[in-house]
Amino acid sequence: MASTYLTKTFSGAGNTKKWTWSAWVKKSQESSSNTYNQVLFGTAGTNYDTIAVRTTPNEPVFMANISGNFERSTNALYRDCNGWYHFVVAFDSTQGTAADRLKLYVNGSEITSYDDNTNGSQNDDSFINTTDAHQIGKQQSYGRYFDGVMSHVHFCDGYAYAASDFGSTDSTTGEWKINTSPSVSYGTNGFFILKDGNSLTDQSPNSNNWSLGGGTLTKTEDCPSNVFATLNPLQSGSITFSNGNNTQGNTSSTGQNALSTLGAVSGKFYAEVKCTAVGSNGTNVGFVNLSKSNLMNQSITPGQDNFSAGLYSNNGPIYYSSETTFATVGSTSDGDIIQLAMDLDNGYLYWGRNGTYLNSGVPTSGSTGTGGLATSNLGDGHIGFNMWQRNSANASWNFGNGYFGTTAVSSAGTNASGIGIFEYDVPTGYTALSTKGLNE
Repeated sequence: MASTYLTKTFSGAGNTKKWTWSAWVKKSQESSSNTYNQVLFGTAGTNYDTIAVRTTPNEPVFMANISGNFERSTNALYRDCNGWYHFVVAFDSTQGTAADRLKLYVNGSEITSYDDNTNGSQNDDSFINTTDAHQIGKQQSYGRYFDGVMSHVHFCDGYAYAASDFGSTDSTTGEWKINTSPSVSYGTNGFFILKDGNSLTDQSPNSNNWSLGGGTLTKTEDCPSNVFATLNPLQSGSITFSNGNNTQGNTSSTGQNALSTLGAVSGKFYAEVKCTAVGSNGTNVGFVNLSKSNLMNQSITPGQDNFSAGLYSNNGPIYYSSETTFATVGSTSDGDIIQLAMDLDNGYLYWGRNGTYLNSGVPTSGSTGTGGLATSNLGDGHIGFNMWQRNSANASWNFGNGYFGTTAVSSAGTNASGIGIFEYDVPTGYTALSTKGLNE
């Protein structure tokens, strides 16, 4: 989450002319109002180096500024807030060809077109790999933090590697995929942290462990090899997002929707959302046809159009198709956890609250659809999750990471699919809405 960062000061300087940094990054929303560096890695001394995603409103680019003499800033924009990016920076100032001294890679491809493209002199030194304090997730002494998730962070002291040393192209899908145990050398100051979790213990042959400098470091099941649904900040107006786009809030009196990044046309999927503050008639949670609904950037609530359905917090009606009442199931209060189960194989949607399914719903009733709303009421297309908010409403989703915000579920329920960690028992046959869940 924002304000979380890691810190490390090396006992001695390493190779300041040659090194490689590699990480898998799932970023959250970018700034829409000012230029802002979401720093991935850098130093915190008087002179500092920065590797970051820089947004010059809503135009996120990958950039590196090394020693004040080398700078690369991509022409390409990286707006995706659902998938994982693989970012690599290889610095080797010993190279005779100026363009080879600082290389940037994204998802396996070396970047060759830059907006800023400044080359320093041969054998110039970086501030990275000196005895200055190093930070991950924060820019120098400024209050500028990375907002998102990182995984498999490598630093190789004295080696300039290509992206292909850390990943490869999947022969079936053609997508760039992670190599979880790359065959690389780390030198003296090298390290490998955040491997399959939030451990700051160095997984390289060295013992270059890192420390938490501030904030809360939350573990996530979401990883480069299994991408989980989150909320999509590119499809919402006044709602603010945090905790890796899993928490949403809206202080405006004008309602707005937050939609999941993933949807499906078949399969059985489950999610939970904790209504931290329902606001003044300010929460409506349910399902949306991502292929057809006009809820994106709209103030109308789920159930007011023909491609969505939602449970209102006030008095508890469930509406669909231009506010047709499906059931009335009681009000939602602060702290309640809403359960959402969608059986797209049999064509039914179910709501639960605090462990009990509403309208006598039975998500495992199959073709009978006991207590469920028929998905035909939402039309054909990809069905996802959705929440509308206004008037200081706030809520945190658990799409399977096992957390509501930064608080872990109190007692994880059973999950036959083995994908995701949830507060309550996942109905048999259901799974988290993730890339592995979609491919089951």
